[in-house]
Amino acid sequence: MKAITVKPTWAWAIIHAGKNIENRSRRTHIRGPVAIHASKNMSRSEYEESKNLFPRRWRNKLPAYEDLPRGVIIGVAEIVDCVTESKSEWFIDDDRYGYGYVLKNQRPVKLIPCSGALNFWNLPPEIDRKIKSAI
Repeated sequence: MKAITVKPTWAWAIIHAGKNIENRSRRTHIRGPVAIHASKNMSRSEYEESKNLFPRRWRNKLPAYEDLPRGVIIGVAEIVDCVTESKSEWFIDDDRYGYGYVLKNQRPVKLIPCSGALNFWNLPPEIDRKIKSAI
């Protein structure tokens, strides 16, 4: 299974707040299930910046900076499309991003410690087995 590393705020939103678009600067042709990995690193200012981009109804539900899981797989989602426009409240239309990976069937898994990587990456076989047995 492929995995994608995202900042902890966005990983939480994908799995727990129904975030159905992952905003990225490049297109993908990958479709199907991907593991959602919360990155190890996130500054407090990155936390605040991303929190301010959340739809208003989710801002108070986001866990505190110190409580967000980091350096772990937190769930699985399916990528079903890659778009350049969307009416989703999670779509960010600015110069940093040009694409939105459309996500469906987001579901949590028991947290699995794991190192991440840039772009899409392949899960180590033992972690792939854990995830597949949990979903």
